Amino acid sequence: MKARSLADLGAIKQLLQAQAREAAEREARRREQEARQQRERELFARSVGPVHALKDPGWAMVPRPRPAPRPRQRVLDEQSVLREAISDEFDVETLLDTDETLSFRRPGVGLDVVRRLRRGDWVIQAQIDLHGLRRDEAREQLAAFLREAVRAGLRCVRVVHGKGHGSPGRQPVLKAKVKSWLVQKNEVIAFTQARASDGGAGALVVLLRPSVGHRG
Repeated sequence: MKARSLADLGAIKQLLQAQAREAAEREARRREQEARQQRERELFARSVGPVHALKDPGWAMVPRPRPAPRPRQRVLDEQSVLREAISDEFDVETLLDTDETLSFRRPGVGLDVVRRLRRGDWVIQAQIDLHGLRRDEAREQLAAFLREAVRAGLRCVRVVHGKGHGSPGRQPVLKAKVKSWLVQKNEVIAFTQARASDGGAGALVVLLRPSVGHRG
């Protein structure tokens, strides 16, 4: 029993000595860190010179109201619509060729282009039927149709406007409006009355300007 007690006392002594060494090492590290921080403060003070605290001006921090978010995409869309707007007051008659179909071609576009268009050299890739729509509806749908056709890289489309038999006085009011709207769209380079098999006097075949990345 006595030998065991002596062994226990020796273990306790070793444990206390280890704890004392750890405490001494921690204290040494703490003192070294404080000394290093003190040296850094003294170096900073020598570098900047005397420092004086600014007097409190007594100003209050007033929160500024944040500006309302701007719907940027909607603004861009509205600007795009304005650029693409087409008018009902545009006089198209002076721009139409004086043939039986009153065809149209942009300056610089040869007469042979209209002949080929009338002949059906370009395949009709899409069409829109405006027959029976009110004027405002027809104008908006035509603009959207042309925009999507150009984005899709289409070259030749058909616009059905009807022959006007159901209009007051049996006059083709929408037919004249459609021609006026088409002339105002820069993506339209030519159009002519459709062949009988493609709608005749009730439709126009329209040739579109090639979009970037789509040629042919």
